[in-house]
Parts: sequence; C-alpha cells; structure tokens
Amino acid sequence: MSFNIRAPSKWTTASGRHAFQQKHMVRVLCAWVLVVVCRRSKPHLEIVFMGCLSDQSHSFGRGFDGCSSRPSGGAFALTLNSEIGAVLTVMRRNVRWGVNYMAEDDQPEHSLIHSFKELRKKIFMWQNQWRTINPVLYLKPFLDVIQSDETGAPITGVALSSIYKILTLEVIDLDSVNVDEALHLIVDAVTSCRFEVTDPASEEVVLMKILQVLLACTKNKASIKLSNQHVCNIVNACFRVVHQASSKGELLQRIARHTMHELIRCIFTHLSHFDNIDKANIRAGSSHVNNDEVVTPDENHIIANKLEDNGQVCSESDDKTTPDGIAYVSRETSEEEMDVNVVVHGQDKKIAQAGEDRKTEQYGVPCVVEIFEFLCSLLNVIENIEVSSKSNPIAYDEDVPLFALGLINSAIELSGASIQHHPKLLVLIQDDLFFNLTRFGLSMSPLILSTVCSIVLNLYHHLRMKLKLQLEAFFSSVLLRIAKSKYGASYQQQEVAMETLVDLCRQPTFMSEMYANYDCDISCGNVFEDLANLLSKSAFPVNNPLSAMHVLALDGLCAMIHGMAERISSDLPSLQQASIGLTDYQSFWRLRCDNYDNPNEWVPFVHKTKFIKKKLMIGAEHFNRDPKKGLEYLQEVHLLPDKLDPQSVACFFRFTTGLDKNHVGDYLGSHDEFCVQVLQEFARTFDFEGMNLDIALRVFLETFKLPGEAQKIHRVLEAFAERYYEQSPRVLCDKDAALVLSYSIIMLNTDQHNAQVKKKMTEEDFIRNNRRINGGNDLPREYLSELYHSISENEIRMTPEQATGSPTMTPSHWVGLMHKSKQTAPFISCDSRDQLDPDMFSILSGPAIAALSVVFDNVVQEDALQTCVGGFLGVARIAASYHFNDLLNDLVVSLCKFTTLMLPLSGEESVIMLADDIRARMATEAIFTIANRYGDYIHSGWKNILDCVLSLHKIGLLPARLASDATNDLEPPLNTEGVKSASTSSPSPLTLASATSRRSYSLMGRFSQLLYFDTEEPAPQPSEEQLAAHQVCLQMVQKCQINSIFSESKFLQADSLSQLVQALISAAGRSDKGVNVQENEETAVFCLELLIAVTLNNRDRIMLLWQGVYEHITDVVQSAVMPCTLVEKAVFGLLRICQRLLPYKENLTDELLKSLQLVLKLDARVADAYCEHITQEVMRLVKTNAMQIRSHAGWRTITSLLSITARHPEASEVGFETLEFIMADGAHLMPANFVLCINASKQFAESRVGNVDRSRRSLDLMSGSVICLVSWSLKTNEAMGEEAASRMKQDIGEMWLRLVQGVRKVCSDPREEVRNHAILMLQRSLIGVDGIDLQNELWLQCFDQVIFTLLDDLLEIVKESSPKDYRNMEGSLVLSLKLLSKLFLQLLQRISQLKTFSKLWLEVLNCFERCMKVKFRGKRCEKIHELVPELLKNTLLVMKTSGVLVPDDNGEDSLWQLTWLHVKDIAPSLHLEIFPANEMKQLQSNDTETGGN
Repeated sequence: MSFNIRAPSKWTTASGRHAFQQKHMVRVLCAWVLVVVCRRSKPHLEIVFMGCLSDQSHSFGRGFDGCSSRPSGGAFALTLNSEIGAVLTVMRRNVRWGVNYMAEDDQPEHSLIHSFKELRKKIFMWQNQWRTINPVLYLKPFLDVIQSDETGAPITGVALSSIYKILTLEVIDLDSVNVDEALHLIVDAVTSCRFEVTDPASEEVVLMKILQVLLACTKNKASIKLSNQHVCNIVNACFRVVHQASSKGELLQRIARHTMHELIRCIFTHLSHFDNIDKANIRAGSSHVNNDEVVTPDENHIIANKLEDNGQVCSESDDKTTPDGIAYVSRETSEEEMDVNVVVHGQDKKIAQAGEDRKTEQYGVPCVVEIFEFLCSLLNVIENIEVSSKSNPIAYDEDVPLFALGLINSAIELSGASIQHHPKLLVLIQDDLFFNLTRFGLSMSPLILSTVCSIVLNLYHHLRMKLKLQLEAFFSSVLLRIAKSKYGASYQQQEVAMETLVDLCRQPTFMSEMYANYDCDISCGNVFEDLANLLSKSAFPVNNPLSAMHVLALDGLCAMIHGMAERISSDLPSLQQASIGLTDYQSFWRLRCDNYDNPNEWVPFVHKTKFIKKKLMIGAEHFNRDPKKGLEYLQEVHLLPDKLDPQSVACFFRFTTGLDKNHVGDYLGSHDEFCVQVLQEFARTFDFEGMNLDIALRVFLETFKLPGEAQKIHRVLEAFAERYYEQSPRVLCDKDAALVLSYSIIMLNTDQHNAQVKKKMTEEDFIRNNRRINGGNDLPREYLSELYHSISENEIRMTPEQATGSPTMTPSHWVGLMHKSKQTAPFISCDSRDQLDPDMFSILSGPAIAALSVVFDNVVQEDALQTCVGGFLGVARIAASYHFNDLLNDLVVSLCKFTTLMLPLSGEESVIMLADDIRARMATEAIFTIANRYGDYIHSGWKNILDCVLSLHKIGLLPARLASDATNDLEPPLNTEGVKSASTSSPSPLTLASATSRRSYSLMGRFSQLLYFDTEEPAPQPSEEQLAAHQVCLQMVQKCQINSIFSESKFLQADSLSQLVQALISAAGRSDKGVNVQENEETAVFCLELLIAVTLNNRDRIMLLWQGVYEHITDVVQSAVMPCTLVEKAVFGLLRICQRLLPYKENLTDELLKSLQLVLKLDARVADAYCEHITQEVMRLVKTNAMQIRSHAGWRTITSLLSITARHPEASEVGFETLEFIMADGAHLMPANFVLCINASKQFAESRVGNVDRSRRSLDLMSGSVICLVSWSLKTNEAMGEEAASRMKQDIGEMWLRLVQGVRKVCSDPREEVRNHAILMLQRSLIGVDGIDLQNELWLQCFDQVIFTLLDDLLEIVKESSPKDYRNMEGSLVLSLKLLSKLFLQLLQRISQLKTFSKLWLEVLNCFERCMKVKFRGKRCEKIHELVPELLKNTLLVMKTSGVLVPDDNGEDSLWQLTWLHVKDIAPSLHLEIFPANEMKQLQSNDTETGGN
C-alpha cells in the first residue's frame, strides 16, 4: 500500500496552486474507495467514528503505565529475563521452531533463538550499570523477531509486548547511552514489522500492539530524540493501520483511530516547546531551525516526497493483494508471510539523498508542518465533486472528512497560538485549511459541520489576529448562510450553525471584535449587524411553537446583551466619542491607524471609518439606483472631491461594498474619456505580482460584472492585460499577449461551463488556439495545460453574486479573498473595555427588544420567559449606562403591555388573572426592577410605571403606606379625633366608601351614623382561590419593591425626578371614563400621597419640584367646597412639607410659609372640618422651626392661622398654646413678629370661645411683651450705630404704641374680669417702660389714642349699652381714671415743657369732668364722685409742687386761668385747698415785686 503524508492540495498560493496533482489524488481516492467498499461489504463493522473523537481515555494498552516508576538495576534484569523467556516459550510452541530446536546436535541453532540466549548471559552482569549500556544491545533480539518474516503473529505480538514494557518502564530515557539510535531502531523495526498471518484475530492483536508501541515511543520522555523522518514514519504506519482496520473488527477500528488522535495530540503539544528551542537557537546563532523556517517551496516537499513512496508494497507474483493494498499469503495456501510495511523499493535516489540530512535531525517544526499538511490534504479528496445547493456535497462516506477534521481539531487545540510563530503552518491554515472548512461547512452532514465549527472556534480563539478575512468568509458564507435556513439547509444543520454562533457570542470580546474589524472596515461586510439581525429574527416563534432553534437564538441574543452589560464598569470608563463629521474631502481608502494596539488611537479611528462606511453605504444605494446621483451624493458628503478625478472614483468602485456590479461594469466599460481613465486607475488598484494569469483574472472579475458589449469587454480586458503585464512579465512577452490569452481564457470558460455548448474544447484545442500569441512564439505547453485545467475544473463566475446575501465560497472567490487579505487592515484585538459598546448597542437594541418582546409574548415556558426577562434587564442596564433614554422609555412601555394590570376588570378578577399569568407577573417585576435600578434615565416611561402602580393600588395589593419620607419614623402620631387619617389603607374591592370626614356634632347626626353602621351588610368572605391568588400577587409585589421607587427618589437625576413628579400630578388630575367618582378620588389621594413623599425625600432639590407641587395642591384646595379626603391630604401634606423643609431651606422659608396662605383660602366648611388638625400641625411647625422663621411675611401667615383658631371651639386651645409658646417670656418674639403676635393675642383675649382665664393669659402675654421691647432698646444702644439705633428706637416706639393700642381695645370687653384685667395690663404696659426711650410725641399719641380713647369708649358704653351686657362699668371707669392720673403724674416733668401741654392738661380735666357727670341707671356713681376730686387734688398738688401750676397774669388763656376754670366745674373747693388765701396773697406780692424789679 502507498500513502502520501502530504496529500497535495489543488491550489498553490505562489506558483499556480490551481494545478491539480492527479497522481496524488488517484492514490488517496483509490485507497479510501477501497476502504469504503470493504466496510460496506461488512455492515456489522460500521461504527460511529465520533467515538474516537470523544474517547479521551489513556488507559488502553498502557500495560505498566500505572506502575511506571523506574525499576532498579536488578529488577530490570529480572524483567528483561522474563520477557526473553516469554518470547522463547512462544517460539518453542510453534512447530517450525520446536523442530529446529530438537534437531541433531551438530545442526546450528537459529540466529533468533541464539541472540536471546546470548543476551541472557549478559543481563545479570549489567545490573548496576544500565545507563551506561547501549539499549540497542538488549533491544536488538526483540526487534529482529519483529522484523523477521519467519515469525508468526503470536511470536511477533509477544516481542512487541516486550518492547512496549521496556518503553513504559522508562529504562530508556534522555540519560541513556545512544538513546536516539535505540528509538530509531524501534521505530524502524515496528514500522517495517513482518509476520505470518495465521488467523484474523491474531492479526488484529499484532496491529493493536504495533499501535501501542508506536504511541509509547512518541510519549516516552526521550521521544524528543526522534528525527523528523521517524515521527513521520510513525504517523505513516498508524494511518495505514487505520486504513486496514476498516476491514477488521470494530475494536481495532476504534483503537487505531484513538491512537492516531493520541499521536497527533502528543506531537502538536510539543509545538510550543519547539518555539522555545527556536528562540534559543536564534540567540545561539544556530542556523539549523532558521533553515527550516525559510525552506523554499521545493525543499518543503523533500520529506513528504521521500515518504510518499515509503511503504509501497512489492509483492511476489503469487501474492494476493487485499482491497486495502496489503500483501499477505494465506496460511492455507502458502507459507508466504504478510508484509505490513515493506522496506522502501524504487525510491528516487536523488530525493533520498536530499532528505538524508533531515533523517537524523531531532524532530521539530518541519515534521509538524508535514503532518499538518497531510491532514489538510485529506480534505482535498472531494475537490472535484460539485457542490450544489440541493445535492449532498459529500458523495461518499462521511467518515473520511470527519476523521481528518477531528485530527486537525486536536492539532489546533493543543498547538494553539504557537502556530502563528511558524509561517508555513500559518499559511496552511490561512489558505488550504480554511478554504476546505468553508466548503465542508456546507456539507449536508451535521457531524461534519459540527466538527468544522469546533475547528473554527479554536482558530478564532488562538489565531484570529491572523485570520481576519478568513473568519469573515466563514461567518458569512457558512454560519450565517446556514442559520438563515437558505440553500436547502436542514434543521439539524441550522441548529449546529446556531449553536456555534451562540458559542462565539459567549466569547468575551467576540462581538466587539466583529464590530471593530468588519462593521467598521469599509471593505468588509457588517458581520456584527448581520449576526444581531439573524439572532433577532431566528428567535421569533411566529405561528410555531418554541423550538430548540428559537431557544438557541434567544440565548445568543441574550449572550450579546449580557456581554455588553458585563463590560460596563466605572473602573474602566469608556472613551468618549468625539463628534465626527467630514468638512473637507479625504481619500477614505487611504485611512490608516498609526497604532492598532493602542485603544486611544484605534477607537477614534474605527468610529471615523464606521461613519464613513455608513455614508458610503448610502452612496452605494444611490449609485445602484442612479450612478450619477450616487457620485453626486458622495461629493456632498466630501467622500469624493468636488471635481471628480479618476482615481477617487476608481477607489470608490474598488473598496466599497454593496455596489451593483452590473453598474460598475457598465461604467468601467464605457467609451467616455473619463470612464476610460477610471478604468485605468481601477486596474492599478490590483496587485497581480506572482499570480498566474487565470488567478489574476479571477481576482479582477470578482469586483464587477463583465459588460456584455464586445467593445466594453475589450476595453476592460485591455486595461487588465496592461496591468498584469506590468507586474508579471516573466512568461508573456508583451501586453498584447496578455490580452489575447485573457480573451482565450474567457472563451474557454464560456465553452466549458455553458450548458448550451455541446462539444467542449479539449486541452489540445486550447493549446492549438493559442499558438504563436507570445510575440510570434508559442507559450510553454505546461503553462497552457495548467490554465486549461484550472478553468475547466473551476469556473470563472462571469455573473458575480451581488453584495446582498452570502456568496458560495468558490475557488474564484477564495483566490480573490487571499489576494484581498494582503491589503486588509490588521485584526484589532479588543479588551474587556466598552469603547465600542454604545455604537454596537445602537445597532443591536432595536432588533433585540423586538425579538425579546415577540418571544416573551408567544412562549409559555418559564425558563424561556426568564431568559427574556434577563435580556430585558440587560438592555435596560446598557441603555441606562449609555444614556439611551428614549430606548429605555420604549422598553418600559413595551413591558407594560405584557401586564394584565391595564385590563378593565374588577379587583378580584384582576388579582386572579395576575396570579394565573406568570408572564404578566414577570413583566411587572421587570418593570419595577428597571424603575428601581435605572430610574435616573426614565422620563416619559414614568407615566406607564405609575399606571401599573395605580392598578395595583386599585386592586388592593399595595401596603397602607406605600411611600415614606426620610423622617416618618421620627414623626409623633397625631390625634385627629375622628378626622380621616392621611395614611388610610388602600381600598379593597370589599371595602365600603368612607363617609365624609367632617365631624357631626349634633345628637341627630350621631344617631343617624349609628343607624347607618347598624344596617351595613357584612362583607362577603373570599374563597380559597381568591386567597391563594392574593397571596401570590402579594409575594410578587414584595419582590417589586415599589416603595423604593419613591422613597429612594432622592437619588434620581433632576430630569427624571421632574418627569416622575409631572407623571404623578398628571395621574392625580386624570379622571378615567367609566370609573366612579370615589375611585377617581382615591386615585387622586394616592397620587397626592406619593407626590408629597417624593417632595419630602427631595428637600435638597425642592426648587426643582416646588412650583408644580404647589400648583397642584392649590388646584385641589381651591376647588374643594366640601370636606373630602383629597383636600385633607393636600392641606396636611402642605403642612408636612413646610415642617420638614423649614429647618433645611432658610432661603425658602418665606416661600414655604407663604404657601400656607392656601389654608386661609379654604372654604368655610372645609376649614371648619379640619381646623383643629390644621392647628396641631401649625403648632408642630412653630415649635420645631420657630428659630428658622425670621421674616414678617412668614410670621404673618403663622399668626393669621392662629388668629383664625381663636374663635374655633376645638382648635382655639391648641392655637393659644402655640401663641403662648411664641410669646411667653419673649422666647420667640422679634421685631418681625411683635405686632403680629400682639394682634393674635388680642384675638384670643377678645374671643369668648374659651374661658375668661385664657383671655387674661392672653392679656398677660401682651403686657409681658414689653420686656422684649426694653431688652431690644438696651441692645440697640449698645450694639448699633447712631443712625441704625435711631431707626430701631423709632420702630420700638411704634411697636409699643401698637401694643398699648391693642390692650386698650380689650379694655372695652363686655366681660368685667377681662375688661378690668385689660386695664391693669394696659397700666403695666404704660408704666413699665423705663428702659425704653420713648419720644414725647409718642406719649402724646398714647394719651390721645389710648387713654382718652379708652375713657371715651367706656363712657360711650355706659351711655349706650345695657348694664346687663356690661356689668360694673363704674369699676372699669375707676381703674381707667386712676390709670390716667398715674400716667399723667409720671410723665408730668417731660410733657410740661411741651407746647401742647396745656391742651393735654385740659383734655385730662375734661375727662375728669365727664366722668363726674356720668350716671349709672339714672344715678351718679358715688365712687367716681369721691375718686375724681381726690385724683384731681393730687394732680394739682403735684403740679403746684413741681412749679407747673403757678399764678400768672397772661390772661384768660393762661394755664392758670383755664385750670381753675375747669376745676371749678369739677370741685370748686379745690382752689382754696390747694392755694389758700394767705398763700395766694404771698404769691401775688412776690409776683409784684418781681415785676417792679
């Protein structure tokens, strides 16, 4: 049998790889066809070869592996002796050997037996020096038996077992003498093993042991001493056993394939070790490995070609040949022996000599390259089989490619990234392997596709930096194509392709790299976008139940989403994308990044190229409709110059994807001069150097469709020929020869591949047609033959597929791709940062949300629903992180549609439906999870979220107090005494509407309420179903954490918070049609509670919310005409806001307190219902925040609220307590509130709602406030400047005057106790002002506006009112007269100097006189008649003593004359009493003397 360890591929990169190596193909095909025939003749031997791929067991055939510790010298001697005995014993059992052994004594002993006996004599002498003994000495007898053609299968098997034991005991290691020679001998002996076949079972045993020994050689520590040749021989032998095993038992088949896999694993595992050796040799200056690395293509074949002939069977004439090519003679017919691997015959001596130097070389990269090239060549056996969309491209058994692909996968898995350090290996993968992968990927066998996908996944992981365009080709032409269920792909194929795509999506950087390298490359397709759209569409279970394909697509979509979400990190901030725009023309095809390893450079670069690519795609769409308009658009966006030049248009055609190739071909073939110039520039964009003409023509015609007109074809081919000749002048003598031959190739292509041409051109015809075209000479026959076969076997597609869809990867396509790969930009390796995720998400988000929504709406499986929810939450996280606010709002709207909360059902129906619908519950939980986590970025979506909250509230699933503010726990409970609380529980469907919160004070009212409660029917008891549903829904609500949305609103961004508040206001004011008034009011109340809670939780940003909140509360308050829960919540909510915010917002104190004026505007009925509760809240506000209230306006609001309570039977006590807190001891009195508090105190003093004692206390507060005036006056003198002090003194005087005026008004109170106490307090207020510097004018006002007015009022009351209403008025007059006299005498010294003193004095006398004349019940009052003269007498005496009242001659208008004129009417006798006659004479004489002088 013959095999080629480097099976040829059909195409070669450098020198026309399209040439088909027929002899190699025939050998491989024949071998495998025979294998298939043999196996099909024995169906019972069919096995599933994937078992070999998955069987990773290393336990088979390892004999002593479990105890492979190195034996001691003596122990090994015993072991070796035992093995010798075993071989001799088996040989003696054989008739042939037994007879020879018993022959005559003089007959010489057989050399095989003799060598064993001689070895026995020596082994015990080597006990302690095995390392110094050449292993060849004790191995050779066993190896001779193995190689002998006289031994049968049992003897050979025992000898192989002995070799295996010696290898596994690790006696032979790197320290052994001549270890390399020993290993070489073992390999040579085993690979050329000869034995006589006696029965099939023993034959299979020997083959298994051959595999055992070869594998043990490879795994031995000293295996690094093997040469390249011997390792190739090992693989050669094992692979032939795999062939032969196809006609043997199933066990041998499995073992052979498993051994082959183990060999490949072992060899390719060392590739990274070879890397280290290479580096060490380079540093040491060794040229050995370097020579390997730069081997020429011809040299690269040396080892393979040498081994190609190795193993050819040369059988005798009477031998029989098995179908698999192994020669043997049956025991029944002949004594001929079987030859498993005959010694090389017919080798080319020159090739053998060339490879001699390599033979003894330690194996390394050359060996690995040859083995890998051989594995790739196994895939070329079906290159001549046409692959159509409807037929199976694998026309023979799938075991062949499966086995080859499995070996290749193992090699790549273990060699990994080391491959990229070896150019020859890398080229094999880039070209041969990947081309076959793209074709085998379209196999109808799911097993083959699965293995191909595993290989590609490994290649992506290890070598993606070197496989940019190859990966794109595989993704586009295989995975995406199959997953789209196009071109007759089976469901199993689609599933495998989708699984692979999902696995790729789960790679951390896959999506970022697809986007950066393909979607952002103007010459590549949009792989990321296509994949996102594919997964989205494939996840739709439209009109079909959910299948595994849908689940896979959904998993892939969620993997993409979760991958982006996981990359979001605050530690690694995203690179911010600068605004991109083109203001000037740029040659987009020349754009390059300076450093593809630095994200700071390549990220802006790919942003720019993506922007340009988008514009180019738009331009391509315009061009496909109208080429002229397309070019004009590109000029507008500065991608083409304002004045078109041929180069820019040519590069647009060359490097832009998505163009209609028909239009491009027509444009290039046009006779217009500019178009001709564009054609010339277009041809110059190609690099044909080193290409055969047919390959160059394929590359050229891949970019457009050759026009149909002959003249256009001539122009196009002429440009091509000129360019080709410029770069490849070696064969063709001029461009005319290139043109003629190009025409000939086009004609040949049409002839060979047009079904209408019946008589096909032969090779001789083609050669004859091209005679003397090379400058009058013939082209080389081999050259033309190669062209002929290339075109006949692989069509040049004259009608290229358009950009839409995924093209089939034909050889022409692949040649173009390999040409393009030389010019493409490097592969960008992305890290775990999220530099590109915002742009990727903008592409992914729309299809993803649509797909997730459709799947979520159509499936019922809980795990699928949970996957969708995870996807929704991932989308929400990404949208929030990258500020896709509109998208986040749309997502919320979409999720709200899946809940059953918006359906017009009754409360219990809604609860039961929600409990039964897991989709609705999941959607509800997702909505509130998004609201809690990403509320910062929700705007319009708050409306929908609140609709869900309100629906849950209406059906009674929300807690009594949903939202709380930060200090709720610190708030003491309020005793509302029957007023409906602001924290009433949410309504239940069975809860009756509450009655009005206005209190009924009448007996009949309370009686009617009792009758109402007595006649109320008991609520029906819920069923078990209702209770269970309610419990399920409550658990859902608990998971939703709805209260956190509002209680944690302080962390929301300003825009989102504003939108939330606006949504609450809108919901509170919305009246739903078909809903009764009570439910609308309950909704409004609930929204108002939430609004107030949000406001309180955002006290630091109150200005952002205050206007809207205040306007809403204003609307509620002003529209209320009767007491109701809504207005109650509004009023008390406003009070709570003021209570909480005043300590923290000094700049808002006035604004907040001003808002309380709304309470003053309440309808009388409403105000009356809540007055007490309002007053309690005001008291709390004042007690908590009195120090923060500084302005007059603020205190005016507070005192106005307190003043109203003065006449309320229940609120007055609380109101007075609040006022007393402010005024007692001047604790919180200040100039800003002094007059206001005095007025409020006057209201309480005059109020007859409370008892007399409270009025007295009010008066005490008023009079006690004088102390504050005194204190302020003293501080003013000490701390202020002259001007400020003067102004302050004036203000204090005004306040004092307002105080006494207020007290004076209470002095007219009908109640005697209050009236008299007021007069006393007035006296205290007038007399106790020594510390206040009051101006004389102020005192005159006090007399005029207070004292005299008081007496006037009292006299008027006595005159006009009934004594029943004003009891004991005479006592009040007495007190007033005393006050007048006392104050006048106290101020006499100050006011006597005033010009108006006489007027003031006469008014005092007038008051005395009027009081003397007053009558009570028609009679004069004796007390007053006694008191007035006495008071007048005291006053006159003081005036006399102080010198104010003295006789004078100033006429009738003098003070003296006027005084006595009035005194005469009051008490005539007082003149003589004050001024006796003798004293008057003395005074008059003194005046006369004074006048004389």
